[in-house]
Amino acid sequence: MKKLLPYLLASALALPAAAQQHSEQHHVNYIPPKDPLVQQKLDQWQDVKFGLMMHWGTYSQWGIVESWSLCPEDEGWCERRGPHSHSWYEYKKAYEDLPKSFNPVKFNPEKWAKAAKNAGMKYVVFTTKHHDGFSMFDTKQSDYKITNTPFGSNPRSNVAKEIFSAFRNEGFMTGAYFSKPDWHSNDYWWSYFPPKDRNPSYHPEKYPEKWENFKKFTYNQIEELMTDYGKIDILWLDGGWVRPESTIDTTVSWQKTIPFDQDINMAKIAGMARSHQPGLLVVDRTVTGEFENYVTPEQQIPDEYLAIPWESCMTMGSSWSYVPKENFKSTHQLVHTLVDIVAKGGNLLLNVAPGPDGEWHDEAYQRLEEIGTWIKVNGEGIYGTTPVAPYRQGKWAFTQKGDTKYAFYMAEPGEALPTRVQIEGITIPAKARITMLGAKKPLRVKNGTIEVPAGTPAQPVYGFVIN
Repeated sequence: MKKLLPYLLASALALPAAAQQHSEQHHVNYIPPKDPLVQQKLDQWQDVKFGLMMHWGTYSQWGIVESWSLCPEDEGWCERRGPHSHSWYEYKKAYEDLPKSFNPVKFNPEKWAKAAKNAGMKYVVFTTKHHDGFSMFDTKQSDYKITNTPFGSNPRSNVAKEIFSAFRNEGFMTGAYFSKPDWHSNDYWWSYFPPKDRNPSYHPEKYPEKWENFKKFTYNQIEELMTDYGKIDILWLDGGWVRPESTIDTTVSWQKTIPFDQDINMAKIAGMARSHQPGLLVVDRTVTGEFENYVTPEQQIPDEYLAIPWESCMTMGSSWSYVPKENFKSTHQLVHTLVDIVAKGGNLLLNVAPGPDGEWHDEAYQRLEEIGTWIKVNGEGIYGTTPVAPYRQGKWAFTQKGDTKYAFYMAEPGEALPTRVQIEGITIPAKARITMLGAKKPLRVKNGTIEVPAGTPAQPVYGFVIN
């Protein structure tokens, strides 16, 4: 293990995170949900603005990219390192032996939930199963799961249930990430044919019984999550190459490589899921249509305001998965990211990866605490707001709530707020009352210029209230 880790770590750090998986397109063919309960849930979700994502699996033991080193594609994010790298078969066996030593004894989801709540996060999306097929829940469909590890003797071994419960108890909306492809399933990567890429190792049309078995397996696992894990608000489906052939967009580079139809009957899955979880948001990522209730640009922020529901999923560090020495973004950058996204009409889903012992990096807690300090002052201009033109202009970002507008000055790193500022992009009414978020005393305005009191505490973003 000590010999293996440096090679694997180098592989993980070479990646810009899971943006390697595919290039997101901001859809123009969005279909709004018709179900009033789904509409209501979508409105609720759009108001909360800020969520936590967690990628966690046995891959954390090697400190490598989640799942992708198993994929036999000649891409940088699939590169294998270490003693087993010369043979895909040997590597896969070593990788799939990782559950034999997975024992996250420091697992404490209440600690995570409190830290996330104090940061101002209001929903969570947890990876119940990534592409490698290892279930972080006690599925009855497979033995390749968290409860079949040394941690299985722990009374909290069904970690997905424990995580959802801990966050729900703190008032969070809960979301289940679930990978549609499953590279451990013999009905997806059938052992008779070696896999060539991320797709099934056989042609589903040629072996319909095999594909039907896979569809049933997928349906059954999702039904378990929808029935045995309490109230679930979001079913967040990844692996967009598993899709009906009719939905493939050949203008998108990664979709050109999908070789055949991989329809798993999303209508049936969504109908079943909502029968157990009324109003459930279904996010069938990149598969434009009625089962993509909001779109999910990955590791990027749209240049302009988007008029459809959307969420940027982004990493707090450089990797979706745990790496021993993570390169965390600064609090300044993270707060700017949140404000930029909210001003353009989106939500931020920020990923923090637990390690093999079941704990986060100390720096992750520190970043969340510092974000929370900012949001306790400025959250009024974030939660429950709607975008307002010009959305973003220069160093300014805008939101509104009723007749109140919020203007955020996005300072450069180390920049002190000027003693006089002029808000770009909007005209301030002559009788407007302007205050700073966190203060009640009105500011003086002269010829459209706001006089800022001396001694204003330094912040990454300064919020002004215009009434």
